[in-house]
Amino acid sequence: MTKEIAVKNITDEVLVRVQKMEQNKELELPSNYSVSNALKSAYLILRETQTRDKRPVLEACTKESICNSLLEMAVQGLNPVKNQCYFIAYGDKLQLQRSYMGTIAITKRLDDVEDVKGFAIYKDDKLEFGFDIATGKQTIKNYEPSLNRDPNNLIGAMALVYGKDKILHLEYMTMEQIRSAWSQGATGGNSPAHKKFPDQMAIKTVINRSCKYYANTSDDDFVSSMLEKSIEAVDEEVAETIEINAAKEDFEEDVVEVNPDTGEIIEEDAKAPF
Repeated sequence: MTKEIAVKNITDEVLVRVQKMEQNKELELPSNYSVSNALKSAYLILRETQTRDKRPVLEACTKESICNSLLEMAVQGLNPVKNQCYFIAYGDKLQLQRSYMGTIAITKRLDDVEDVKGFAIYKDDKLEFGFDIATGKQTIKNYEPSLNRDPNNLIGAMALVYGKDKILHLEYMTMEQIRSAWSQGATGGNSPAHKKFPDQMAIKTVINRSCKYYANTSDDDFVSSMLEKSIEAVDEEVAETIEINAAKEDFEEDVVEVNPDTGEIIEEDAKAPF
C-alpha cells in the first residue's frame, strides 16, 4: 500500500470517527459544514504540501499526526479550501494552523453574531468614538474613510463584531499597540508581510483580539474554548505568503514554529516573494 493510498484511508477513518462523535452527541458540527467535503479538500491539499526541506508531508509526517490534524480541522469545523486553516510540518509531525479567516468563521457560529469585519484607520480618516453608559460599551459616532491610504499614514485598526441589527463589540488598537504585539514575535513585526502589507496585518491583529474578547463574554463554552486555545497562534505570515504566492513567483519558505503569544511565525532565513 502506497503512502498516498494510506493517507486517503486516514481521511476515511477520520470521517467515520467524526460521524460516531456526532451520533454520540459528543460533537455538533455547524449546519452548513460538510466534513466530508472538507476532508476531501484537505487530502488534495496535503498531496501538494511540502516540508521545509521540500519533502511531501504525506511521506515525511507520521500517520498519527496526519490523523490528529485532520480530526482537529473537522472538530473546529474548518475548510482548508476556504483558507480557514493550513497544514504545516514540524519535523515528522503535521499540525493544523487556523488562519484569521478560520477565527472569523468560528466566531460567526455564536448565535448572535452575523459577521466580523476589520478596518485599517489612517490619519486623515474621520473617526469619532462614543460611550454607551447603559451597556458600558464603546460606540462609533462617526466614521468617514479618506482617500489617503498611504501606509505611512496608518494610525491604527478597528474590528467590529456585527449582530443582526447592531454592533455587538468594537475593538480599536493604535499602531503603537499593534506594533507592541508584533514586537513580541521572532520577526519583531519586520517580516515581508508586515512591511509590504501593514494594513492587512494590522486588521488581522485587531480581528483576532476582538473575536477572542467577544467569545469569552458569550455563553458558548465550546466556541470560547476553541478560540482561547489557539487564537493567539493564528499563522498570519503563513497565510499571507500563501496568498501572495498564488499571484506571484515561487519562493522558498522556512517555517519553524508559531509564537503562542503573538501568532507570529518563527522563521529562519526565509526567502520572501518580494
